[in-house]
Order: sequence, then C-alpha cells, then structure tokens
Amino acid sequence: MSVLVGNSAPKFKAKAVVNGNEIVDNFSLEQYLNKKYVLFFFYPADFTFVCPTELLAFQDQLSEFEKRETVVVACSVDSEFSHWKWLQTPLNEGGIRGVKYPIVSDLSKTISENYDVLAGGYEYSDSGEVTFVGTPMSYRGLFIIDKKGVVRHQLVNDMPLGRSVDEAIRVIDALQFFELNGEVCPANWKKGDKAMKPTQEGVSKFLAEKN
Repeated sequence: MSVLVGNSAPKFKAKAVVNGNEIVDNFSLEQYLNKKYVLFFFYPADFTFVCPTELLAFQDQLSEFEKRETVVVACSVDSEFSHWKWLQTPLNEGGIRGVKYPIVSDLSKTISENYDVLAGGYEYSDSGEVTFVGTPMSYRGLFIIDKKGVVRHQLVNDMPLGRSVDEAIRVIDALQFFELNGEVCPANWKKGDKAMKPTQEGVSKFLAEKN
C-alpha cells in the first residue's frame, strides 16, 4: 500500500456525475488547485449496503465541509450511468437521491490503482492472457488534499468498515489550524482545544498544563 501523504495527489480526468443529475466529461481535481481543500474518497460499489450510509453521511455534513473551504468528491469503479441511476433512486429503495457532490466514474480502475486502493490487480497467465486477481473494486480510501494539491492525510478501510465523517472534519480542522497558527495538534485534538509549539519546550509545557 503506497503512502501518498506529502506527495502531489495523482491526477486524472474522468466522467463524473455532478449536482446529483448531470454527467460531465473530463472531471478533474485540478479545478480546485489554489482554491479549495479536497476530501476525495473511494467506495466499493453503487447499490450496496455500507456505501449509501457513507455517501449520505457526507452529504448530511456538506455544509460543514463548505465552511472549511473543502469540497467532497467520491469515486468508485462503477460507470457514470450507474452513478446517475443510483442518484435518482429514493433512499427507501437503496438509493442516494439528494447527494449533490461529484461522484467520479473509475470504470477503467486506473484512478483506484494510482491511489493504490484497488483490491486486487492484473496479472499475466503463462499463456499471456491478462486476468484480474482479487476483487475489482476499491477499498474505502479517503484522502485530504490541500490547496496546493498535496495529500496531507490518508485512510484506507477494508470494505466492511464504514468511515467517520466527524473524524474527517476533525483532521481538516487540525490541518487548517496548523497552517494558520504553526502549532501542532496533539492526540484527540479538536477545534477549540489547545495545541502546542513544535519544540521540546512546547511539548513539555503542553503536558504540564494538561496534567
């Protein structure tokens, strides 16, 4: 599993559904460079079980991300037509109607490969035939990308394990606090808590005040 933190987020252009109903070509995260933070997350597949709970949870908190100058973008290996259909399907029928942030189609699986969240890979047989070994879907990868396009946080869960939207917001708060103040955020830090200067003296002072 690659560690992308500290590196530029892999670039791509792909079809996506935006605003819940519009299919666009050549969607790219580059449109947000120097403008927005990006929370880019992968999920295994449309019309599944844990996935709609996550996509709807991110939608429910979308205003909180917007307050933090952060756009939310989702991605799976399904086609743009599958995304569109899922977005039109009511919640009581297993759909995600009401989700407005972009959902990228990674039908070729190259985006998942480049972010190293694909649950398998292609191999050549002895006869030269290409086969996919593993599960041709993405793990639950989540990447927080700063305005310069650099990955500052990544999390990868196995498919049965849903993610915490609140934790994603906490990490964005910590990143933005550090960028603004130059102080680092200790364990379990949340917005409003004290941070500390990145020196031994700063750490000692923080621990002394805490205890």
